[in-house]
Amino acid sequence: MDDLLISGRSLGREDLEALRGARTLIDCDLTEAKLPGLDLDGWTFERCNVARADFSGSKLEGTRWTSCRGAFANLSGCDLGEAIFTASDFNNASFRGGTLEAAKFVRCKLTGADLSEIRALDIGLEECLLINAKLPGFSFRKTHLARIDLSQADLRKCDFRLASFDACSLREALLDGARFEGADLRGADLGGVSLDDASRFRGATISREQAGQLLSSLGLNVR
Repeated sequence: MDDLLISGRSLGREDLEALRGARTLIDCDLTEAKLPGLDLDGWTFERCNVARADFSGSKLEGTRWTSCRGAFANLSGCDLGEAIFTASDFNNASFRGGTLEAAKFVRCKLTGADLSEIRALDIGLEECLLINAKLPGFSFRKTHLARIDLSQADLRKCDFRLASFDACSLREALLDGARFEGADLRGADLGGVSLDDASRFRGATISREQAGQLLSSLGLNVR
């Protein structure tokens, strides 16, 4: 079926329900739209404003989100399997309890986002801001993390075993119960981590400079 392209419109629930066929929305405004439980599998959203929109419980498998603005959007409980988010702003959005199997986020702003209790195998994160985000219990096992800012994020009980970090930040993150055995932390900013917290990194690899920073938190001079 041919794709149906809609451009430059303000849309609500009735508008979306009336559309048929594959859908592409470009420069559309869905701000604060009430859209829970809709079947939007395979839709494409390009430069759309979905700030504070409520997609809770919707089917969003295979959706594409490019240069979208979704601050405080509610995507809790959504099926976002194989969805791709590119250069989009979903600051303070909720993905809580959703399914993100093989979903991908590239160059996205997810500051303050809630990703608690998500189901996600093989999720991709690249060049993303996750400052103060909620990811308790998330598995990053064997993942290569590149340019991910997890400063002040809730990473309690996360699994970082055998993960590697490239230009990432864990500065002042909550790490209670997190596991790092076999992880390579040499490419991570560990600022704000005390020597007491450093015990959580048992079995991980850190650099001499990072070791010096941890010791300096005790007031020791490392030469």
